[in-house]
This record gives sequence, C-alpha cells and structure tokens, in this order.
Amino acid sequence: MAAAAAAGGGRGRGGFRRCSQLLSCLLLAAHCWMCAGSEFEVAGGERFKIEGRAVVPGIKPQDWIHTARVLVEGEEHVGFFKTDGTFTVNDVPSGSYVVEVVSPAYRFEPVRVDITSKGKIRARQVNYLKASEVIRLPYPIQIKSSGPPPYFMKRETWGWTDFLMNPMVMMMVLPLLIILLLPKVVNTNDPEMRREMEQSMNMLNPNHELPDVSEFMTRLFTSKSSKSGSGNKAGKSGAVKRR
Repeated sequence: MAAAAAAGGGRGRGGFRRCSQLLSCLLLAAHCWMCAGSEFEVAGGERFKIEGRAVVPGIKPQDWIHTARVLVEGEEHVGFFKTDGTFTVNDVPSGSYVVEVVSPAYRFEPVRVDITSKGKIRARQVNYLKASEVIRLPYPIQIKSSGPPPYFMKRETWGWTDFLMNPMVMMMVLPLLIILLLPKVVNTNDPEMRREMEQSMNMLNPNHELPDVSEFMTRLFTSKSSKSGSGNKAGKSGAVKRR
C-alpha cells in the first residue's frame, strides 16, 4: 500500500510539473505576441491612400488599363486601375514615395508623393539631380502619357550634310576654295604684297643653303618646256629651209 501511494504521489507531481511548464510556455507566447503587436503598431502608425488618374490622349481607358499597373516605390505597394482610368493605392504609411504607371504600350512620367504623419499629401515632379527642388503638381495625381516607349533605336539616314562634313571631303574642298578665292581677295600685282609674301616664304625656309622645293620644281618644268619649245622651233625652221 505504501509503495502504491508513493507511485501515485510521483505521478501527481509529474503531471503538475507538466501542467506548470505548459502554462509557462503559453504565457510566454502570449507576452511575445503582445509585444510584437505593440511594436508593429508603433512602427507602422496610421495608413493612408494615394489616389490619381492616368490618361492616354485619344484612347479610351478600357483599351489599355488591363495591361497597366501602378507601382509605389518600386513594388512595395501595387495598385490597379478602374474602368475610368482612376486608381487608389491603400495601406500606405507616411513618407516620400515615387509613383509610376507601368504599361507595355505607353510611357508615363513618374510622380513623387510626400505623405506627412498627419495625413497631408503633396505631389511633385521627380528630379533625381536636384532632389531639393520642388515643383508641385495637382493632387489627386494626374498622369498623362507621353507616347509609346522607344523600344528600338531609330536608324540613321544618309544626308548631304554627312557627306560635306566628312573630314576627307573637307580636306579636299577647303584647299581648293582657298586657291580659288585667295587671288580675288589678295592683290597679287601689288609689289608690296609680293614682297611680304616672299618674306613669309623665306621665313618658312630658314635654311637658305638648301634649295626651295617650289623653285626646284619650277626650274625643272620650265627647263623641260623651254627645251621642247626650242626643239620644235628648230624642226620648223629646218622644214622651211628644205622647202
């Protein structure tokens, strides 16, 4: 009897310990859940909504809204369009967000929306270079499409300007223009002008002991032409004497 009573007492103690452990685990879980809920309420605060409208000129909203979406700060919040082109993004906390309309057929400019903790909402243009510059826009947001997105680059076309602005063409045309226009601009019959040109040519040829290339070529061709001319004259005079 004593042994049975001792065994029963041991079982009772073990059950009590198990119950106490289970109760402590439940209390700990409830405490953690309450702490997490309070922290979420403090961090999240009050939630707001962003409203607006997107328009594609000349096209009904029913023709393009089924493929478009509204993205707030990337894909942190996502909204969809109604049949009239309006949209509402709910459950948005206070802060500054970039709202953009994504569509495969049309392009829309993004808009920045600032929401204060008191619920005041302001829309302004997105300026990544000058973030402090504020250009306000009407709210609710009015986003207008600027046309289809440029998926492909436009092929360059050939024109006369490309031909004329070619460096090789300019290297050939400019000296020709200078040769043709310079005699009309400068009076080469003026002796003073000739003297200045000779002095400038002498300055370009500092070593006077070496012959000038232009003079050498001139003498060479003039000598050949004079010899050929004298030979022709001699032949003509001989033919006249023979007659």
